[in-house]
Amino acid sequence: MSTGPKSVEGKTKIKSASPVETFEALWKVFNERYAFFDVRGVDWQKQKEIHRPQVTDDATPEQLFEIMAKMIGPLKDGHVDLEAKGLKKYFNPEEKPRFWQEFDEGQIEELFAITRSNLKAHGFSELKPTQTKILQYAKSNDLAYLRIIELEGQKWKRFRSALTDLEKDFANLKGYIIDLRECPGGDDEVLLEILGRFVDKKRVAFHRKEKLAFEKYSELKTWYVEPKGTSQFTGPVALLTNDAVFSGGDVFAMVARELPNVTIVGDRTNGIFSYQFDGKLPNGWTYNLSNQIYYSADMVCYESNGIPADIEVMNTKDNLDVKVDAVLNKAFSILEAP
Repeated sequence: MSTGPKSVEGKTKIKSASPVETFEALWKVFNERYAFFDVRGVDWQKQKEIHRPQVTDDATPEQLFEIMAKMIGPLKDGHVDLEAKGLKKYFNPEEKPRFWQEFDEGQIEELFAITRSNLKAHGFSELKPTQTKILQYAKSNDLAYLRIIELEGQKWKRFRSALTDLEKDFANLKGYIIDLRECPGGDDEVLLEILGRFVDKKRVAFHRKEKLAFEKYSELKTWYVEPKGTSQFTGPVALLTNDAVFSGGDVFAMVARELPNVTIVGDRTNGIFSYQFDGKLPNGWTYNLSNQIYYSADMVCYESNGIPADIEVMNTKDNLDVKVDAVLNKAFSILEAP
């Protein structure tokens, strides 16, 4: 996951603090900076009323950590966490995505092996890494398949060169598959660079504002997606998604949804859009929280709900038995339709 600018709390060096001071500091910074209590259905004042009486200055670090974890637990936000390195304790309140409930790690690898096999069966070349490690590519006579591993960790020169290589095939293609499934996220600049190869004209990508303090927000700013590179593919695009698409992946799907040539196939994305605001508590423990609100071009906030699919198709364990990637096959049926 990507993180935003370092917070003031993250730079502050504090030697020691009582359990009460630490609890109060965590509650206060969330009260001031966390942006989604209403969206997540959490009464933050009530959380304090429930959990503050349990904290005394005699509380052990383990007891304090457990209480604080229970306080942030109802947020169910994957961009929220609490870490006590000295205790070797970490807590993230995110609910496990359906995709990860359906498949364990080995089965996910098996599913993507089936994806590669299904591509070959449809006349695609072998799926290979591009010049940048975050993209994998294969093509047939009429279609292309691009898997996005993540949206960060690239070297910009290699990344742009890889996109330039992809552009060379645009003129001969009738359809494009972009596979975003299980993308952990990344940077807005990266996703806008990719989508700039699939947009017909300059369009509003998203709007964003930041919670600065209690009931105080920054001005709303607008980002745009516009044609980039030497050419653009503006034919039919099938974007494959599921609920293990996070953060920058959520934003990618939200921006792609604005493009008239894109059809989203699969499951909704996870719904954690914000960069993470990080900081340090008085006792040295660290936290992350979501303080940025993303809106679509038409001012809809999809936080918590995720970006819905235009055509809902789920990968299930049955796919492993019959060696068919159901989501990919639906994309084929859309793009290959007469």
